[in-house]
Parts: sequence; structure tokens; C-alpha cells
Amino acid sequence: MATPNTIANFNGAKPVIDPDDAVMLLIDHQSGLFQTVKDMPMTELRSNVTTLAKVAALAKIPVITTASVPQGPNGPLIPEVHKYAPHAQYVARKGEINAWDNPEFVAAVKATGRGTLIIAGTITSVCMAFPSIAAVHEGYRVFAVIDASGTYSKMAQEITLARVVQAGVVPIDTAGVCSEIQKTWNREDALQWAEAYSAVFPPYQLLIESYTKAQEVVKNSEQPDSQRK
Repeated sequence: MATPNTIANFNGAKPVIDPDDAVMLLIDHQSGLFQTVKDMPMTELRSNVTTLAKVAALAKIPVITTASVPQGPNGPLIPEVHKYAPHAQYVARKGEINAWDNPEFVAAVKATGRGTLIIAGTITSVCMAFPSIAAVHEGYRVFAVIDASGTYSKMAQEITLARVVQAGVVPIDTAGVCSEIQKTWNREDALQWAEAYSAVFPPYQLLIESYTKAQEVVKNSEQPDSQRK
């Protein structure tokens, strides 16, 4: 069984995301497939995938997308990914179920020159798991974003999680990806990161709004309504 010191391909190094070495692979996030998701609310899944796209754009991390027969019942990719990560590269497949079996997809990954993959896909047990396991086998360091990968049952999610961990894939959630890439709040784009987080934690947006208003009250010496005459 893999342990924190023997996780595949980290060679004793700390198994964390280096944004300068990372590529984000968003696989088969399609409207038809989203209708089969039962292990989490579809709206949460969609929001988490959108957040990953936003964070990749903020951190200038390459994004590669692909879809499984999007002209058929699996449906098109949700539009948010390419909307919020306009630099994303789409790779069409020729029917391969495992994206890693498509030579053009693998070539696009290799062309980035990066060795850390952040992978999310629907369905979890197939579209996320198959390329994750294959990439680890080829020497990549792989982080699988579980809450941005939906599947048809909680059991399927749990079985897949056990399988990919045994293969050396590191499971992580969307908030974990955001935090490891962001690293610090001491940055000029901190507000944009906070806005990205608010999609993962909707109540966090309420905190942002309350804090912003409090700052405005102090700055503008605003008189409280309760003290108005």
C-alpha cells in the first residue's frame, strides 16, 4: 500500500502541487454525463469544475480538455471551462474511452514539459481513473480531484478512490487544489482567489460581502441607520 513516503513518482519529495510544474486535465465534463451523477449534487460538481478552470487561469496553469463522443448522448462539454480558462486546449478523441489511449491527448500533455497532472473527469471510475492510473505508470505525478469528478453511486466513488490510491494517485478536493496553488493571501490578486473559493464554499461569499461592507463603513465614516435622525 502506498504511504506518504512511497507515493509513486514523488521519489521522497513532498507530494504537493507545484503550480510551475502542473497541467490541469479536465476530462469529459459533459452535459449528458452530468445527468448520471449521483454521488454529489450535480450543481456542486459543476461549480467545482468551474472553480478549477478559474484557478488554472489565475495561476497560468495549462489546461487540456477532451470529450467522449460529444456529438452523441454524452453531450457537449459544459461551457464554463473554456469560458473561464480561455487558454484551455481541446483535444478531440476518436472514440477512445481512456483519454490516455489517444495519442494526440498524450502528445498535448507532453508538449507542456510539465510532470504534475491535476486530473478531474466524469465518470470518476472511468474518465478520471483510467488516465490517472496510466499517467502514473508513465512517470507523472498525479493528483485526482475527487469532488470535481462525478459518478453514478457513492459506492463507485469509494471503490475508485481505493483503486487510484493503490496505483499511486494522490486524491485531493477542489479547495485543496486552490490552496496549494495559491500558497499565500499576500498577493495582488487575492480578491480574485477569494471569489474563486466562494464557488466551492457559497457561504464564504457572505463573509466576503460582510467584510467588504464593514471596510466601506469605516472608510466612508458611514452613519449607522440606527443613529439616523
